[in-house]
Amino acid sequence: MLRYLLRRLALSLPALLGLVLLTFVLSRVVPGDPAAALAGDAATPAQIAEIRAQYGLDRPLAEQALIHLKQVVQGDFGRSIFSGRPVAEEILQRLPATLELTFAALLLATLIGIPLGLIAAMNHNGLIDHLVRLMSVGGLAIASFWLAIMLQLVFSMELDILPLRGRLDVALGSPPRLTGFLMLDTLLAGRLDMFLSACRHLVLPAVTLALPGIATIARFTRSGVLETLQKDFVLYARAAGYGRVRLAAIYVLRNAVTVTVTQIGLLFGALISGAVAVEAVFDWPGLGTYAVQAILAADYKALLAVTLVVGVVYAVVNVLVDLAQALIDPRIAGAGR
Repeated sequence: MLRYLLRRLALSLPALLGLVLLTFVLSRVVPGDPAAALAGDAATPAQIAEIRAQYGLDRPLAEQALIHLKQVVQGDFGRSIFSGRPVAEEILQRLPATLELTFAALLLATLIGIPLGLIAAMNHNGLIDHLVRLMSVGGLAIASFWLAIMLQLVFSMELDILPLRGRLDVALGSPPRLTGFLMLDTLLAGRLDMFLSACRHLVLPAVTLALPGIATIARFTRSGVLETLQKDFVLYARAAGYGRVRLAAIYVLRNAVTVTVTQIGLLFGALISGAVAVEAVFDWPGLGTYAVQAILAADYKALLAVTLVVGVVYAVVNVLVDLAQALIDPRIAGAGR
């Protein structure tokens, strides 16, 4: 299993290298001059040229790419053109907020989507099956920003039972920053009131982000369970008199969930990208809002850093998914030798 894990990690390195170079090239071909944006509308050509030289934007593209690659390997993303602060510092400050939201949405989608897909498949072509399939189509069709606004109107403004935006009630202050994950920091600080407030603030953005994931996981689980139900060992178990619940829990789900686990890993990347709109609506201080600010300011250093960090997190999650698949079905690790 260790060799399998190391092999999957090694295979991720070329993809990350390609991501670094691709994002660098794209940042140079898009319209807009970062030096001109930083200098302002009233800047003279000499001032723009000075800023361009200060940030190395006047050097050949190949030299800029090598410098950027060296800095990335060293963990140095330079300073933000917009804020003047180190980009790595801002990334570390905002990354936990995005990960907390993304993992909460992914957990919610998994806990709801897998049982829904299993129940739908066990009641194939029944009323529940049709309802789950209808919900899957609707969940994928609804725009996240529209759903976010509707949830705010209903649960925050009309019913007034959940917060409208933010991560924590302002009146409570903030806990000591130990990990950056607000819910964990509040527990470590022994502040149950802050923890409950953080949970309440997390509900609406997590539900908004999780809805397409619930639909996707339910569809793949349903498909996998239907395929597994046709296997010979399931037919034998049925003939032996196993009940539906025992049959589904012991034999069917474990063999059907492998494809779903793969989809969960792919879904993680979609949730991070979808978090941009959700964070903007709920004023969630994560990488999504930071990326929007960087785009508006033509801050290419910040954009490169955000893209790379998301790619690294995505690669790590997919390695963990591969490991989970190997634990569920050891034949996968053996086949990759």
